[in-house]
Amino acid sequence: MSGEGKDGTTFVYRSPVKHSVTIAGHETAITLEPIFWTALRVAAQAQSLPLNALIARIDVERIATADPPNLASAIRQWLMVAAQSAKSSQP
Repeated sequence: MSGEGKDGTTFVYRSPVKHSVTIAGHETAITLEPIFWTALRVAAQAQSLPLNALIARIDVERIATADPPNLASAIRQWLMVAAQSAKSSQP
């Protein structure tokens, strides 16, 4: 893994970035590292969803758990599970 983006900039080991998103009509701030923001945008696009809609879906799943983590942690975990599922479904 080179850790470089298409334009040659490094996107691994960068500080978290805060973005405001609207979930169920409420604005909230989520802080994630750039690599996770990129992965989240790619996942939303792959599912033909707006970014806010995917985050809202993850939030609903998160809240339904017995001991829900914070939203940023839930997003990271969701992305890891999605990546592992995609990798295991490849021939």
